[in-house]
Amino acid sequence: MKILILNGPNLNLLGVRQTEIYGKQDFRSYFDNLKASYHDIDLEYYQSNVEGEIINKLHSVGFEFDGIILNAGGYTHTSVSIRDAIAAITTPVLEIHISNIYAREEFRHTSLISEVCVGTIAGLGLQGYKLAIDFFAKK
Repeated sequence: MKILILNGPNLNLLGVRQTEIYGKQDFRSYFDNLKASYHDIDLEYYQSNVEGEIINKLHSVGFEFDGIILNAGGYTHTSVSIRDAIAAITTPVLEIHISNIYAREEFRHTSLISEVCVGTIAGLGLQGYKLAIDFFAKK
């Protein structure tokens, strides 16, 4: 089984950015722990602050992988192009957010990508990534 975790803009700053919202752990060390816990799953990780690079990554794995866990960050609320890329691929995409986007600013309450994803996990911190992996592993 192959699963890609795809993080969008500003998520490279986890552990230092707004720690009261996102926590103090950096994603790279969290990902290393995930890989150690799921040694029977081929986990890959990619992060970009650039919308086009996220789209290119969706295209490049979107017909081969068993699942994509996508935290599109701020693009969740603005990117029709990422939405269209998800709709164009056959690999199922699960939307994830570290914070509870529905308890934050009103503009974060609308996700342009939810409709083309198999589900959404929001507000459970980094633990949401583990839950997303478990979802795909049990499918």
